Amino acid sequence: MEPMEIVGKSKEDVSLPKATMFKIIKEMLPPDVRVARDAQDLLVECCVEFINLVSSESNDVCNREDKKTIAPEHVLKALEDLGFGEYIEEVYAAYEQHKMDTLDSPKGGKFVGIEMTEEEALAEQQRMFAEARARMNNGLNPQKQSDSDPDRSLES
Repeated sequence: MEPMEIVGKSKEDVSLPKATMFKIIKEMLPPDVRVARDAQDLLVECCVEFINLVSSESNDVCNREDKKTIAPEHVLKALEDLGFGEYIEEVYAAYEQHKMDTLDSPKGGKFVGIEMTEEEALAEQQRMFAEARARMNNGLNPQKQSDSDPDRSLES
C-alpha cells in the first residue's frame, strides 16, 4: 500500500515531533519494555498516515455536506466511515475534555460569561492602558516625553 500523498508537501515536510511521539510510546508501555528505534520510527509513520487518512475522509464528509470548514462532527463521521466506530465515544470524550481545558486556559480565545457592552469594554481597555502608563511613569520604565507634546508632560 502506497503512503498517502499530501497536496503540495514532501514526505519530509509532513511529520510529527519524534521526541514527543517517542515519549508517548514510552509512557504507554510497561517500564521494562524497550522499543527499537526502527519500531518507534514505524509507529510515527503509522500515526502520520492515520492522521492523513482521517483528515482526507473528514474533508470528504465536509464536502458532501457542502461545508467549507471541517468540524468535529465531520471527524467523528469520518472515523465511523473508516471503520473506527468503536473509538468514537472515547474520541468524543477526549474532545469534550479538550474543550473544557481550553475554556479554562488564558489562550482559550473565548470570553465566556462576560457580558460587557462595547463602550464598557473600551472604557475598561482605557483604564488598563492608564494603569500601565502609570506603572511605567513611576520609575519602572519611564517613557521619554517629547517637548513638542505638552499634553504628555510628566506630573510631579
